[in-house]
Amino acid sequence: MSRQLAAELPDFPWDTLEPYKKVAQAHPDGIVDLSVGTPVDPTPAMVREALTAASDAPGYPQTWGTPDLREAVAGWFARRRGVPDVDPDGVLPTVGSKELVAWLPTLLGLGVDDVVGIPAVAYPTYDVGARLARATPVVVDGLAAYGPQTTATRPKLLWLNSPSNPTGAVLGAAHLAKVVAWARANGVVVASDECYAELGWTDAPVPSILDPQVCGGSHEGLLAVYSLSKQSNLAGYRAAFVGGDVALVRRLLEVRKHAGMIVPWPVQRAMLAALGDDAHVAAQKQRYAGRRTSLRETLERAGFRIDASEAGLYLWSTRGEDAWASVAWLADRGVLVAPGTFYGAAGAQHVRVALTATDERIEAAASRW
Repeated sequence: MSRQLAAELPDFPWDTLEPYKKVAQAHPDGIVDLSVGTPVDPTPAMVREALTAASDAPGYPQTWGTPDLREAVAGWFARRRGVPDVDPDGVLPTVGSKELVAWLPTLLGLGVDDVVGIPAVAYPTYDVGARLARATPVVVDGLAAYGPQTTATRPKLLWLNSPSNPTGAVLGAAHLAKVVAWARANGVVVASDECYAELGWTDAPVPSILDPQVCGGSHEGLLAVYSLSKQSNLAGYRAAFVGGDVALVRRLLEVRKHAGMIVPWPVQRAMLAALGDDAHVAAQKQRYAGRRTSLRETLERAGFRIDASEAGLYLWSTRGEDAWASVAWLADRGVLVAPGTFYGAAGAQHVRVALTATDERIEAAASRW
């Protein structure tokens, strides 16, 4: 990365939390770190066994992934997401989902004259990915934004994130269908980050961009991104995939082959095992449900209101004050959270509180106010 490009990227936001982390660490009972959504529970045994069994891997793996892995992803879409028609040729394993988010604009050939649409409150890597490609990130917020635009302002790539990180909001099928219709009429690729789709907390569905109700049965111009990090505690494996438009996936594949962007063979085998077992996903969700209930009650007792948070691993919380004031108040009680400003100006009065701590640490947080 050139010095100029590095200078153009925003500071890594979590570095600014260090002073508050030190305050939280000074608590007599230790820190309860709820600032990052990193899993803390064990990786399922059958996934680790699959990794071990594939550890003798002297040759190069396939960039595209093995046929059985791509078929397993297609089967997962049908079984878990209500998408019965994913073509295995339109599936590609990736080295975690953040890698794909960061490099998708570049992989699609976007550059200095192009625009990437991102949500108003969003995972920072959507913005960073546009900048890495020398494209321009532009906030596109709500259906009202999908109207007549000039070539100069219309995005080449539009990111959706449902369920949202950080807010936990879920976009319904009708909303998504309108976005898809607009995108197709304007030649815009839609990439939907759906990494928290297995963690819905209401009876309402969590539709995929590839759902027939959304896309009319055609995946043209659409990509769905998913990670096994959260559902299977595989963040350390960097195990994810993208699926959708076969032509777009082939474009990504050609560049990735040249760049050596390959998921290691043992990880591909571990992914295959994880995708074939729904029981461990249900068990992990149950663990998070208990932590979510406890944390929500704790925050509400402390005067926080929980907004959205219909799905995912976070409670989007506010006391109607500056986010950093909430961060400081919680740090004084040994609890570290992320300010909403990390995710855009619209998050200035919210904090993101992760469910990713052990039961013991969640109970410790509950006892502090």
